[in-house]
Parts: sequence; structure tokens; C-alpha cells
Amino acid sequence: MTRKFRKGDRVRWDAGNQSSVGTVEDVLTSETEAGGRHVKASEEEPQYLVRSEKSGRTAVHHPGKIHPA
Repeated sequence: MTRKFRKGDRVRWDAGNQSSVGTVEDVLTSETEAGGRHVKASEEEPQYLVRSEKSGRTAVHHPGKIHPA
């Protein structure tokens, strides 16, 4: 089972040879443009808009790619 995250949760994800840490800014549950790309999210398969603590940039991640920080 994939963990569900909420807005404000602190998460980490792999970024090449290191891990990055950031905060969930939004839970995407419909098709939209976010994080510089087209996102095919749905209620059944949400994706997460996260802001990196290091760079301040946003990215969209699948739930299986992020973990509690």
C-alpha cells in the first residue's frame, strides 16, 4: 500500500546520488500543469507538488517516490 501525504507534510525523495527534502504544497487529484510539466493525476492516483528546502523549486512526485522525512 502506498502512503498518503497531506499538504504541509515534510517528505524526502531520491535526487540522483543524494536525497532531497521538502514540503508537500498540494495534493493533485486531477489532470493539470504543475512543476513545469503536464500531470495526469486522479483521485485514485494522486500526485504531490513538493517544494525543495534546498533550492526552493517545486516538482511533482508519484506517491511511491516520496517518503516521510
